[in-house]
Amino acid sequence: MSKLVHPFEPIVFGDTKILILGSFPSIDSFGNNFYYAHPKNQFWKILSEITNYPIINRDQKIWLLKRHKWGVWDMVKSCSRENSLDSSLKDIVPNDIPLLLQKYPSIKKILFTGRKSQEIFEKHFSYLDIDRDYLPSPSPAYAKLSFDKKCEIYKQMLL
Repeated sequence: MSKLVHPFEPIVFGDTKILILGSFPSIDSFGNNFYYAHPKNQFWKILSEITNYPIINRDQKIWLLKRHKWGVWDMVKSCSRENSLDSSLKDIVPNDIPLLLQKYPSIKKILFTGRKSQEIFEKHFSYLDIDRDYLPSPSPAYAKLSFDKKCEIYKQMLL
């Protein structure tokens, strides 16, 4: 099990209102150097569906986030793991969420794309006075909800 450090910066803008926090980039995300890059991960597909904006490349993904005042980052700064599953994350060091919120005071809400990111936040930063909620995981491993149901929930929380 190797020690890994989060490979990229948060995508946040001066007017970001909602911060979407995952846990830690998948192996595919490391390889593609971008968030939610596993081909079966539904994150970008869900955002495309709820905004009716076609997403084909990285620039369009960033534009969509900026357009809707959404930011994306992950809870884990470094950890050890054997695979891309949240359950394999060990020796977790969290990202400095308080510092990010201080740097971007326009952020008024945090949404977690899974229970693990929410759990890590509550363990380390439960004292922060910010509105927060859970989004169903867009991971292909989370098949409990249909794509349409996930879209419905994301739309309700984000738009």
